[in-house]
Amino acid sequence: MTARILIVDDTLPNVKLLEAKLSAEYFDVVTAGDGPTALKLALEQPPDLILLDVMMPGMDGFEVCRRLRREPRTRHIPVVMVTALTDVADRVRGLEAGADDFLSKPVNDVALFARVRSLVRLKLLVDELRVRQTGAGTNVMEDPNFGTDAEIADARILLVDGQPRHMERLSQFLQDAGHHVQAVGNVQAALTLSQTDSHLDLVIVGIDVGGQDGLRLCSQLRSQETTRHVPILLVLEDMDLPRLAKGLDLGVTDYLFKPVDKNELKARVRTQIRRRRYHDRLRSMLDRSVSLAFTDPLTGAYNRRFLETHLDQRLLEAIETSKPLSLAIFDIDHFKSVNDVHGHAAGDSVLKAVVDRIARNVRTIDLLVRYGGEEFVLIMPDTVEDQATAVADRLRMKIAEAPIVVGEAAVPLSITVSMGVASLTSRNETLDQLLERADAALYAAKRSGRNRVIVASRLPRLAAG
Repeated sequence: MTARILIVDDTLPNVKLLEAKLSAEYFDVVTAGDGPTALKLALEQPPDLILLDVMMPGMDGFEVCRRLRREPRTRHIPVVMVTALTDVADRVRGLEAGADDFLSKPVNDVALFARVRSLVRLKLLVDELRVRQTGAGTNVMEDPNFGTDAEIADARILLVDGQPRHMERLSQFLQDAGHHVQAVGNVQAALTLSQTDSHLDLVIVGIDVGGQDGLRLCSQLRSQETTRHVPILLVLEDMDLPRLAKGLDLGVTDYLFKPVDKNELKARVRTQIRRRRYHDRLRSMLDRSVSLAFTDPLTGAYNRRFLETHLDQRLLEAIETSKPLSLAIFDIDHFKSVNDVHGHAAGDSVLKAVVDRIARNVRTIDLLVRYGGEEFVLIMPDTVEDQATAVADRLRMKIAEAPIVVGEAAVPLSITVSMGVASLTSRNETLDQLLERADAALYAAKRSGRNRVIVASRLPRLAAG
């Protein structure tokens, strides 16, 4: 794993030592001798992680960290404070300033490299989401509530500990901080809860859970879809330090040594929940931007861009697996007169009502696309021609069976649709050819009286008759 690491320390021998160690592990290293230079470099050459000394003249590490967290362009960069300070109060102060971890000098190489790799993995994941989210029109990092106590309150925490008294003590600390805690004393109960609760913000795991290996639980949590991205805080003894590197490699995102200090626990929990909420909001905005890109804003159906982007893939999948694929093209009969007589607002109401009736009467695997104006395409995977024809006729009747009420005057309008159905008949057929056959069937349905379904394969017999 390659990454850019920024080392910030006013003592040159310390810088050279860390630079040599990280360069030997193939990291790209940049250095700064003071806080202002570090802030400038973080903006101009954004690193993947910052190793920050605390005791520096002028601007100390705490202030550097606070400024990094206030700046939207650097707020997401992981920061590890490396210092000779060892008091719990100093660690808490660093965490509250926004640091992700606090390593004491002399730094244990195994712990250093494991922590660096763990945080870099998280940073690269977030970077990928940020890049994919570009263009959504919003920026979660500019949200004034990001990272505040209000934004990270009411977290759902799963606590797994094999020592009842210790578990009770930690649970009380977390509840006092305003979080919802589910506490269990064995691995199986933890797995069961993690699979049923899809809204966990954090899992806290003791390295020994009633004689069972807590690291194995961490591994299982990372393999489950529901908990793959949920942060894990590992609680361990000093003598368990050699196992910490393995835990970080398995996906543990933070750790605490016993005896657990209440303030440090709260600070580390706050850091992990902040990252979890940021990660979730990035994913949510990404999903929303994708939805906006491929969804018709008026009706909620997919748009033509989605059809052009995805139907080729559906067609290819059907050909490769020898599975059937059918589609129906339909449009609303005499729709222009609805707009001309009752206005465009009434026309919009009709479009939305038709889409709603279709959506409530098809399968979840069927895809409804607004092709343009009052014309729609319904894609039906795993559906042969006879089934598709029956579906199309049932939908036609659902639309015609009850008037659609529009406007403040509650005017009832009798609406019908004409449909053309086509099914994949050859491995060599293209998307354009399939759509063209369905469109020809639709045209035949309109020409022969509207409010009916015509199947493309029957067009020659229709013409002959």
